This record gives sequence, structure tokens and C-alpha cells, in this order.
Amino acid sequence: MPSLTIENYVKTVYQTCVRQGNSPAGTGQIATALSVSPGTVTSMLKTLNESGLAEYTPYEGVRLTESGRKLALRVLRRHRLIELFLSQTLELSWDEVHEEAENMEHAVSDHLIDRIEKFLGYPTTDPHGDPIPRADGTIDITQSRSLAEAPAGESFQLVRVLDQSPVFLRYLSESGLSLGVRGEVAANRREAGVVTVTIDGTDTTLARDVAEKLLIGTS
Repeated sequence: MPSLTIENYVKTVYQTCVRQGNSPAGTGQIATALSVSPGTVTSMLKTLNESGLAEYTPYEGVRLTESGRKLALRVLRRHRLIELFLSQTLELSWDEVHEEAENMEHAVSDHLIDRIEKFLGYPTTDPHGDPIPRADGTIDITQSRSLAEAPAGESFQLVRVLDQSPVFLRYLSESGLSLGVRGEVAANRREAGVVTVTIDGTDTTLARDVAEKLLIGTS
């Protein structure tokens, strides 16, 4: 059985590669994501390479092998189903479930996760809109784009939030930007670096770096 550390690394490599169009993940990116030193990352990437979970090339980055990808999706499946379970059954808010799931994802069996999935009715997304991998290792990616790309006048629905830190999620909640909310882009001022949205008749102006972390579908 893979160690907690290995599971965290393959999950982080997978998520980093996906965010940047499946290009290799850099040592610095992984170090930042896991809050460890680049030297520690380099050592672990060599271990992953030797174990057949990743292909690591110094100064170029790392990709997961098929075995590594399957392991990463198993970890993400556990994490996202736990988040949804905590949200729906214990009514934890979306800014509380991520950290709890981080603590629990390595301790539950795949059998229990399968039972949780069945209990929840085979959901496809977690409380943040992230797709939930299936037991067979497949995953559906819904077409979406960044709110920062939407022109003025476009109606939208918030379908996914990329930054899942508690502070960021609480800020969204306070701004009326909960998952599934519908609104309209009132203005997209690239020169000023802000996007203004109208939700339930109220205008909210977001910094462009905030809007880039919000994925939308057509309302």
C-alpha cells in the first residue's frame, strides 16, 4: 500500500499537470504546493521515478505514468467523496470540508468509499465543483472557462472553484458567489484588472486574479 507521502505527491503532480494543460510539473511548483523544500521534492520524485509511478527529468519536470495517474485518481476520488459526504450529511460548509478530507483521505478503504458513493447517489462533482473520479479510474471534465474571460453582458453559472483555501471560500460566500449561483457579467475591465458581476441585483467587483479562479458555464 502506498504511503501517505507518496499519495500526496502523486495527487499534487496530477493536479499541477492538469492545471497547465498536461505539461510537466516543476519541482518548485510541487514544493510550493506541499510546503516543502525543493531538495525534498527532488528526492521524492526520484523515488516515484524508480517505483514506476512517475517519469522525472531534472530541470524539465515530472509526469505521472499510467500507474501513477491511477493512484492519483484513487486519492482524488476518496478526497472528493469525503468532502461531499461531510457537506451533505454533517452539513459542514464548503470552506470546512477540504482540510477534513485531507486528514481522512489516507485512512479510509476503497470499499468504504464505494459505499459512500452509493449512499450519495453516485455524484459527479464535489462541493467545489471538482469532478469525482469513478471507481474504474475514469473522470469527466465538464466544459467551463474562467470568469475572467467572460465579456460584459454574458450570463453565467458558477460551476467550479479552483482555490479551495478556507479564507478564499469564505470571501466568495460573503460576496454571494456560492457554487451554482447564476449572474451576469456587468463589466470586464482588463485595463483595470477587475471584473464586475451582478447577482440578484447586487453588483460585486472582483480582482482579475480572483475571477481567474472561478470557472463558469453558460447560464
